[in-house]
Amino acid sequence: MIERYSLPEMRNIWSDENRFRKWLDVELAVCEAWAKLGKIPEDALERIKSKAKFSIERIKEIEKITKHDMVAFTTSVSESIGDDSRYFHMGLTSYDVVDTALSILIRDSLNLIIEKAEKLKEVLKDKAIEWKDIIVMGRTHGVHAEPITFGFKFLIYYEEMKRNIERLKRAKKNIEVGRISGSVGTYVHLEMDVERIACEKLGLKPESVSNQVIQRDRHAEVMSSLSITASSLEKIATEIRHLQRTEVLEAEEYFSEGQKGSSSMPHKRNPVRAERVCGLSRLIRGNLISSLENINLWHERDISHSSVERIIFPQSFLLLDFILQEMIELVSTLIIYPERMRENIEKSFGLIFSQRVLHSLMEKGLSREKAYSIVQRNSLKAWKERRGFKEVLLEDNEILGLLKSEEIDEIFDIKYFLRHIDEIYKRVLEEK
Repeated sequence: MIERYSLPEMRNIWSDENRFRKWLDVELAVCEAWAKLGKIPEDALERIKSKAKFSIERIKEIEKITKHDMVAFTTSVSESIGDDSRYFHMGLTSYDVVDTALSILIRDSLNLIIEKAEKLKEVLKDKAIEWKDIIVMGRTHGVHAEPITFGFKFLIYYEEMKRNIERLKRAKKNIEVGRISGSVGTYVHLEMDVERIACEKLGLKPESVSNQVIQRDRHAEVMSSLSITASSLEKIATEIRHLQRTEVLEAEEYFSEGQKGSSSMPHKRNPVRAERVCGLSRLIRGNLISSLENINLWHERDISHSSVERIIFPQSFLLLDFILQEMIELVSTLIIYPERMRENIEKSFGLIFSQRVLHSLMEKGLSREKAYSIVQRNSLKAWKERRGFKEVLLEDNEILGLLKSEEIDEIFDIKYFLRHIDEIYKRVLEEK
């Protein structure tokens, strides 16, 4: 992963140094378990714990010959331990260590992701409250529908982020398992208590049953939760991109001192952060497909998933961590233009009140079909002639035979559209 799209804390989790450190943590937890069961002398255990270390350069050197990174790792560590190395990696197969350590790496990464998702959730909540009463045009299919408030948009994003956090926490719970059960999961050269004791020390639960690996549906669930979260971020970013279009310009990314939008056009102020979120979220979703494909392995295991996972997990966690931070900063500093929102509402000549007119005519006794025909006829006339919808209605004798001019004035009160906003906010923000 290029440094441009990664942040230090997450990058450290997926570094080679930390990956081998977690492998060593698993190995030493197993040694401690064997010692508790009387298979490793206490003095040997203490020597192993004090001497055990690895050299990344030495691992790479050995792997050139062995073509096997776990063998290279155990050889490097064994060289540091000396004679007591006969107890190191005792009874284990590679994926007892690799899979258990991967669960730890994913758990630690999810902790960071959840922490940032919580921060974004609070930012969305704050903006939802701050902008609760700012009226803006609601759009469906990109076309004026009926007014909402700008804060209402962010109330929706806030509630969705809550669901994302719940999904991430469920995925974290389901990946917090280790497997130390030998070559095909039958504990032939181990004791089941080794797994129990080692996993407890590592903060994991023992997998109830496995073959040579923890089954990859657990990992796919993690990738699914990352992908859905990324898609939610993309949705927010896409909205901001639309709102920043010159023709709309209801909101705009903060443009810092000295920032440039174009190498050729000095006037450009582009939604670069939002576009970056949209682009990088595609990579995360693409990785989900690979994770789903990894569920299907031959017999008790093949290694078709291994090379894939070396890419998709570091990449996906790094990218989601990065775009969560981008979105926190983007939303926190978002500039909005309420006056432009009011201008844009006027661009549809009052046609946004068509449904209120429709319902008012139905209340006067017209069938829905008849009322719809009358309202649509006047709507099309207002749009074609670029005139106010209310003005056109007041010229229609069929309308005036059913509705008084005062009633029409009341219909065109924009505050009517917002009469349940407070109740919706209360339901979301006060929900237990």
